Amino acid sequence: MGGEPYRFHAVLTLTRGRCGGKEMNYVYLKRLYAKRAELEAKLELHDARYCFGEEEVDDGTDSDLRQRLSEISEEIATLESRPGR
Repeated sequence: MGGEPYRFHAVLTLTRGRCGGKEMNYVYLKRLYAKRAELEAKLELHDARYCFGEEEVDDGTDSDLRQRLSEISEEIATLESRPGR
């Protein structure tokens, strides 16, 4: 999870002098970061179970988690790249 310093910077940038809708973006972005971290942890656990040879692991969960991670990451990137955030 090498993106931590950038995440901290993005959150800090969003909180400086913001109000109204901007503050809502901060709260939403913070929730997205938390959800992404949760999904990353689930994926790591899933991968670890696969490495230990559990056959039931290959049930499509891996691709679902990766897809959800991708969607959340794209949404985070969109929010972070908005001008005047």
